Amino acid sequence: MDQIETAVEELSEAAAASELERLAREIAYHDKLYHGDDAPEISDAAYDALWRRNRAIEHRFTHLKRTDSPSHRVGAPVSERFEKIGHSVAMLSLDNAFSEEDVGDFVERVRRFLKMDPGQPLGLTAEPKIDGLSLSLRYEDGKLVSAATRGDGQTGEDVTANARTITDIPAVLSGIVPKVLEIRGEVYFLNADFVAVNERQEREGKPVYANPRNTAAGSLRQLDPNITASRPLKFFAYAWGEVSEMPADTQMRMIDFLRACGFRTNPLMVRCEDVASLVAHYRQIEAMRAELGYDIDGVVYKVDDLALQRRLGFVSRNPRWAIAHKFPAEKAVTVLNDIDIQVGRTGALTPVARLQPVTVGGVVVTNATLHNAEEIERLDVRPGDTVTVQRAGDVIPQVLSVITEKRPSGAEKYVFPTICPCDLKTPVVREETASGEAGVIRRCSGEFACPYQRIEHLRHFVSRRAFDIDGLGEKQIAFFYDDPDLPVRAPADIFTLQKRDGGNLKKLAAKEGWGATSAEKLFAAIEQRRTIGLDRMIYGLGIRHVGENTARTLARSYGSWNAFHDAVLSVANEEEEAREEMVALDDIGPAVIEAIARYFSEDHNRALVEQLADEVNVEDAEQPVANSAVSGKTVVFTGALERMSRDEAKAMAEQMGAKVAGSVSKKTDLVVAGPGAGSKLKKAQDLDVEVIDEDTWFERYVK
Repeated sequence: MDQIETAVEELSEAAAASELERLAREIAYHDKLYHGDDAPEISDAAYDALWRRNRAIEHRFTHLKRTDSPSHRVGAPVSERFEKIGHSVAMLSLDNAFSEEDVGDFVERVRRFLKMDPGQPLGLTAEPKIDGLSLSLRYEDGKLVSAATRGDGQTGEDVTANARTITDIPAVLSGIVPKVLEIRGEVYFLNADFVAVNERQEREGKPVYANPRNTAAGSLRQLDPNITASRPLKFFAYAWGEVSEMPADTQMRMIDFLRACGFRTNPLMVRCEDVASLVAHYRQIEAMRAELGYDIDGVVYKVDDLALQRRLGFVSRNPRWAIAHKFPAEKAVTVLNDIDIQVGRTGALTPVARLQPVTVGGVVVTNATLHNAEEIERLDVRPGDTVTVQRAGDVIPQVLSVITEKRPSGAEKYVFPTICPCDLKTPVVREETASGEAGVIRRCSGEFACPYQRIEHLRHFVSRRAFDIDGLGEKQIAFFYDDPDLPVRAPADIFTLQKRDGGNLKKLAAKEGWGATSAEKLFAAIEQRRTIGLDRMIYGLGIRHVGENTARTLARSYGSWNAFHDAVLSVANEEEEAREEMVALDDIGPAVIEAIARYFSEDHNRALVEQLADEVNVEDAEQPVANSAVSGKTVVFTGALERMSRDEAKAMAEQMGAKVAGSVSKKTDLVVAGPGAGSKLKKAQDLDVEVIDEDTWFERYVK
């Protein structure tokens, strides 16, 4: 549901859980299109509104936050077309603000985290947010040695040769510079240059480009540097990664330093002292937006003092010390032609509004997710209705309202199906909430017997963040699912394909759309994934509520497949000690544990997992590397900490290689207890776990 249909504060817990599941799926899809393919289907405003709705629901229902939440992700997987470059310092994305209240909340969060007095000054910078492609440039001894895109935040694409063709990027830096200096910034097109490029395309009879951002991204990510060189790309420098010796102590002075090195920096960057001055500068830039000559989609605020930035650190995919204040979305009117039903991996039925194509702010939209039967009922939306849509909210686009006076005569009220559209015609059931009331989610009761769910599970299994099998995408999964000779109905079937083909390629190679070469490539790609990391194995199983971050937490905590396998079976068998051990893991809540228990309690799922485990080699999880005395230990913080906030304590411990748990168990190595510590302290004493105070923590572990 969107903010118009049901305000966040009025959502039931079941409705919130349903929305978070849907939002995680939709945002992941658009992340891939935007960051990986340079071909977004929606505008930044529409994407931001999706993310904003997700954040608002997570803020109210903190216990429902999914571990595959968009707030944990950055960018998209690196394209296989390019060599890869690992970022020595992760390239993270920014949290978003959409109102003056959001900006005020951001500043207050910073002050609260730092435990600042009310009258204590806090300097912040404000600068335009360029709508381009993020790029990291590495200089050694003042010379450019590599350039990489953001990629997934940890690893980017090597575009060094292309970056060297951009005149705004110096090959050799001016002045005295650190031995190692990584510069981050944005590659973009001037609007006039973009128009000129499209005019040239038209003259040559070639298709024109959609917008400057996508064209800039595509130009930089060319395999032929000569094509990049032919495009008038620009570069603004505004940040940095690894620096062997910091030349300044504030954000503003660092930007002055980058300018002295020979980079173009944004002249509209200013330093502010309070929320009012931040917002005033935002309004000024918003008014100048059409005159700038390049596209921006908001204003970025950053804490100026670099020492405070280091204290604030990061949370999930975002720095705590920065935020992007985005510009608002746009609206349009169109006709809803029909309502279709899609069945997801977990059997949830999602109604999709098929729209008469309409352009909203330069982007053509053709459909919207209507979420559930209650949303359709609330709007009383019917095929043929004229509706107001907005590229914002929690659908793409958001249906704001129905213009009833334009309703055609005879338009019939939509009746939500009670039978799944799959061939089995399985009954649709409504989930119950914790209080026993009927929930908003309707699911096909066929589970794995339902072909839609089985196919979606398989698609999830081979997806980029799971097993990532090259050449085995959605179309190929659908092909093999229906193929009578080489059917794939379970993950293990993928790894028996070559054996079932007889090794002679006659079956697959003879099929339409294939051939000996493509068959050999597919079998080779499958073999490459026969050895898989533990976190990808766990994520690939498709357990509800177990996203990438939860999978990584479980992998890191249990270490090996055998240990994880034994633990989840014990949880499924309701063994109390196993459940206590799992619930003690940080960010692993009751919803995750119940989902794991349900998954491994089901005979079909257990058989599916055992068959898969027989076909693959699961590598042990990599443990964090740290030389601190607390590395590898499980630490619990409890009570009122006085020298640091709880978030700061957690971030500090994890940076030193510790595992931070939310509760005390037999696996706990250390408890740091502040004043007012209660049940956790008592349990630690009962279990004879070492307990220290905050001062001892700093004396012993923090250097």
